[in-house]
Amino acid sequence: MSSQIYPGSYPSDSGPAEPPSSGKAITSLVLGICSLFLWLCPLAGLPVSIIGLVMGIQGVRQRSSGMAIAGIILSAIGLLATLVNAAIGAYLGATGQLFPPAPDGA
Repeated sequence: MSSQIYPGSYPSDSGPAEPPSSGKAITSLVLGICSLFLWLCPLAGLPVSIIGLVMGIQGVRQRSSGMAIAGIILSAIGLLATLVNAAIGAYLGATGQLFPPAPDGA
C-alpha cells in the first residue's frame, strides 16, 4: 500500500517526538518547593535544599530543562533561608536570648 496524503490532511510522521522530562529535573523542582517550607527547621531544610541543588544541576546537564532551572532557583532560595535561620538561631542561643533565664522565684 502506498501512503497517500489527501488534501487537508497531515502526514502521520510529523518529526521526532519531544523527549520526556528528566526525572532529575522533576525531583529538583519538587525538592525546591519542599525546601521553601522546610527552612523553618534547619536540620530538615539543609539536606533537602542541597539535594535539590545537586539534582537540578544534573538535570540541566542532561537536558536544558526549565524545570531543572526552576528547581535550582527554588533550592537556592530555600538553602539561603535555611542558613539565615540557622545563623539567627545560633546567635540567639549563644547570647542566651533564645531561652531567657527563669525568674528568681521559680
